[in-house]
Amino acid sequence: MNEPLLSVRDLRVVFKMATGEIEALHGVDFDIQPGSTVALVGESGSGKSVTAQAVMGILPANARITSGQLIFNDPASGLSTDIASLPADSSQLQNIRGGRISIIFQEPMVSLSPLHTVGDQVSEALFLHHDVNRAQGMEQTEAMLEMVGFPNPARALQTYPFELSGGLRQRAMIAMALVCRPSLLIADEPTTALDVTVQAQILNLIRDLQAELKMALLLITHDLGVVANMAQTMVVMYHGRIVESGTASDLFRDPAHPYLSALFKAVPRFGMDTSERLVPVRAIEHELGQHFQSPSSQTMQAGPLLDVRHLCKTFTIRGTGLFGRNESTRVKAVDDVSFSIQRGECLGLVGESGCGKTTVSKILMRALSPDSGSVEFHNDEGPTDLFGLDDDAMMAMRRKMQLIFQDPFSSLSPRMTVFDIVREPLVIHQKGDTASQRELVQELMRLVGLDPRFLSRYPHSFSGGQRQRISIARALALQPQLLICDEPVSALDVSIQAQVLNLLKDLKSELGLTYLFISHNLAVIDYIADRVAVMHRGRLVEMASRDQLFSNPAHPYTRSLLQAVPHPDLAKPLDFEAITASGGSDPNQWPKAFQPDAGSDSQWLDLGQGHRVRARTNANPGEIMQ
Repeated sequence: MNEPLLSVRDLRVVFKMATGEIEALHGVDFDIQPGSTVALVGESGSGKSVTAQAVMGILPANARITSGQLIFNDPASGLSTDIASLPADSSQLQNIRGGRISIIFQEPMVSLSPLHTVGDQVSEALFLHHDVNRAQGMEQTEAMLEMVGFPNPARALQTYPFELSGGLRQRAMIAMALVCRPSLLIADEPTTALDVTVQAQILNLIRDLQAELKMALLLITHDLGVVANMAQTMVVMYHGRIVESGTASDLFRDPAHPYLSALFKAVPRFGMDTSERLVPVRAIEHELGQHFQSPSSQTMQAGPLLDVRHLCKTFTIRGTGLFGRNESTRVKAVDDVSFSIQRGECLGLVGESGCGKTTVSKILMRALSPDSGSVEFHNDEGPTDLFGLDDDAMMAMRRKMQLIFQDPFSSLSPRMTVFDIVREPLVIHQKGDTASQRELVQELMRLVGLDPRFLSRYPHSFSGGQRQRISIARALALQPQLLICDEPVSALDVSIQAQVLNLLKDLKSELGLTYLFISHNLAVIDYIADRVAVMHRGRLVEMASRDQLFSNPAHPYTRSLLQAVPHPDLAKPLDFEAITASGGSDPNQWPKAFQPDAGSDSQWLDLGQGHRVRARTNANPGEIMQ
């Protein structure tokens, strides 16, 4: 076997805290061969990113390597260097960092400076590590931007990060990491924040560039679907230790360590039986108290709980240039959206970022006013028009409708204790006295599987999954009938995601709740939703039951979303060519029956059993199902 490009040997890293030193890595060992892809797999807090930081020599100020070696065998110079022994400010380490080993960080918007153009940021490493003049450097930078798929590389040189989509920002990060053509690329969760179609594009791009530049890849992720499509070798981390490693084919076929086996069982998969449950690594128990009892079948009325009709919402984007000389543009964020949610049902709303999903949720909560359309909430007394309510009546209505936000850390005040956070809706709506509120808050904590003794703590002392359960407890405080869940598990690891999904599923059946579940993760939607609505550029394009949509999708956009989902199964690799050929989110590449037509509007075609798809008015069902 060839000499490894990087050998990590008995790596130990400690963090100096106020309470003493904490060892984050406990003797980590693995090799990366030249040109190979190694996936470092594990939950948040397992030590994956700390390992990457140690290799790059960018550990935080309160962290240090106490023992071990990081032997980098540079194929360009033929020299072997122990990175662990180099001071952080040494010129030798600076030559390796960015020049021979590069890294792509998890969140491109945070990693890119908003004050500098993409061209200046991508070229920075080039000027630092290579003897080139300004013209040569920008020429090479433009070539790299073209290589990573920027549609107009010359214009991109003068573009700022906030002007780019999430996918293009991630491409800019890749260009920055590869502009010096390193021997090793470390990709730290490079696609976590991306939609499935953009994720597939980025994975395909990294794979193509890896082959073209003959580069090794250390892929840090908790997404086993991404691992199945990218890696030859898997290294599994748990609590700072390597618990299992080997070829991806061996570990997918026959995982030996119980932790890896548990990770596989926690991943939502297409085609799961309705009675089948995800198995989280650490199960949580919850209990119903006296304030939260299962509704009897007699009290559960049939019919819709929420009726949404012809919602439209347009935003005006201010003109750019000096004094806004360029014309303002109007964007239809929500375009004639209609749907209903039955009592006790979970409707999944699916689509890419920017398609209008969150705008719909804000309109339903009346945080935004629509240009036109209506929303009716069906009370026991009859339907109520939400847009006809005054402020006081809408305040009372919000007791029946609550929202769970995407990011549990941003949506919880760091200055409030958990008790104050969960109690806040009760105070705002003047429900009960202090003693009864405390009793109800304790009951809510048990309802979501948290110990009431944690009520005096602050959000920063909880894990991501625990914070999301606190958000769920707050949303349930007023005992609503409808929960709007806006990407509630997208920021969570697979095992924590399984905990929260199981909890939401149990609470739905136990409390008779109705959900609007917004997500771009189709496997999650398949697990939790009863019916699915697919949204594209502000319009619903397909609606069907979960089984119909995933077994027989009709719209090309739905098909492209399904094709782009990475399966945690080596027998089901992503077909990148088919994803590209499907047209994705570009209507001009769709079959003629689905393309926008200036001469005729689109219509809903009924395919039977509640399965409907939006197509041209002159299209017929036989043409659609070809």
